[in-house]
Amino acid sequence: MNAVAINNMTLEEKLATMEQIWDDLCQHQNVQSPDWHGDVLQIREANRQAGHGQPMDWQDAKKAIRQRTQ
Repeated sequence: MNAVAINNMTLEEKLATMEQIWDDLCQHQNVQSPDWHGDVLQIREANRQAGHGQPMDWQDAKKAIRQRTQ
């Protein structure tokens, strides 16, 4: 796929493609997250414990993203 093909995709097609890529990446259990991911997770957990935002189910999060982008 090239940049022209991506530019011609609808937002829904782009999100579906990203989800397919993510699902494929998740199949490879030896993929290591970069160190900064841990830092971000620590900050988010500290914010959550302080009462700033709550975790959301992934299916609900996808629905919310789709609703905001329509």
